[in-house]
Amino acid sequence: MEDLFPNIPRLFTALAEWLSCLLFILSSPRRLSGGRLALACGGALVVQCIFLEVTDPLPVVFWIPAMAAAVGLMYLLIWVCSDLSPLSAGYCTVRAFLLAEFAASLEWQLYFYTAYRLNRYSTVLSWVFMAATYLVVFALAGHLERRMSSPVPLAVTPVELSSVALIALSAFFVSNLSFVYSNTPFSSSLVPEIYNIRTLVDLAGLVILCAYHLQRQQFHTRRELDAIQNILQTQYAQYQQSKESIDLINRKYHDLKHQIALLRAENDADRRTAFLDQMEQEIRTYEAQNKTGSSVLDTVLTSKSLSCVQDHIQLTCVADGSLLSFLEVMDLCTIFGNALDNAMECVRSIPQEEKRLIHVTVSARKGFVLLRFENYCPDEPTFADGLPVTTKGDTSYHGYGLKSIRYTAQKYGGSISVSVKDHWFELDVLLPQPQVTAG
Repeated sequence: MEDLFPNIPRLFTALAEWLSCLLFILSSPRRLSGGRLALACGGALVVQCIFLEVTDPLPVVFWIPAMAAAVGLMYLLIWVCSDLSPLSAGYCTVRAFLLAEFAASLEWQLYFYTAYRLNRYSTVLSWVFMAATYLVVFALAGHLERRMSSPVPLAVTPVELSSVALIALSAFFVSNLSFVYSNTPFSSSLVPEIYNIRTLVDLAGLVILCAYHLQRQQFHTRRELDAIQNILQTQYAQYQQSKESIDLINRKYHDLKHQIALLRAENDADRRTAFLDQMEQEIRTYEAQNKTGSSVLDTVLTSKSLSCVQDHIQLTCVADGSLLSFLEVMDLCTIFGNALDNAMECVRSIPQEEKRLIHVTVSARKGFVLLRFENYCPDEPTFADGLPVTTKGDTSYHGYGLKSIRYTAQKYGGSISVSVKDHWFELDVLLPQPQVTAG
């Protein structure tokens, strides 16, 4: 029976491994594209097929090293073609390897069962089963991978890679134990049972890996939401501190105005009068700035303006704060606080002080409120998931700040958009205006 039905053809195994790698390559950001991607994948298929065919006659003692080398070739293909870190490429390789093992095992078991029932064994029939089975398995796997994948690939830690590797190695060891040692409680010497064990154990391992991957995604999502909530609380706390500080400054300026009035009543020289006029003008300027019609927005803008003065940043604002009355205090602090913090972080590093420019506008647009934050940006960033990712290691544009703004905008049914035009970074927050019902 075993002579009549040998193990899975090595070409079938090579093709399954290659298709698994291709699935994860297409589901990840790619380093190669177009003809270079096709050439790399085509060359990898040829190398994988030749390697598995050459190592097929080797004794059992060389089987494990040969499989490890095949997995290494899979890793090399994924790492070269995908724009992933070494750990992330390893994570995808482990999942791709177990998927390939299951697909090849399932195909060969279905062929064995059908051929045995029909008493018809042929190479053509095995290829037909291979094509049909791989089509279904990898189509379903691709659909599930798209459903489970996040817009931005999550960084893989060494612990996470070790966990999935341990799961895959355990499944691979148990599923193939019968081919090495048939006289154990977990193996068999009967061909049908060997095929059943291999397929079912590979399937169980694949399900465990999927469950682990989903749990990992949920963990990262929860951690991200916790970080966003912390940012909301931090911005609100900053608003409270700023409000107290600005109230104190207002009282001091109010007292100063009375002092100026007393000094003006005295008979002083023209120089003293000019000096007092200048002080009074500065006070009027301070009183006039950041009077938007929203006390919360005034507080946030004044606080950020004071920080901008210290860093020689020119912040201008044209805002109708009354349009933001429907926003909760914490949400308004979150949007303006994070947007201005990001803009200040960017322009603060510009050597030329005349280019440290930030402009804010709040206006009504056809039933929406548009919040626009603009700042000079000398280096144009790349984008992922609609948010910018800098290429110089400064992740200020791609931290939780922008995510918290998007989260807050979506809470009100709004959205955000980010663009860079002629070295100007532009963040637009579009919020629908609440409908006012007649009394």
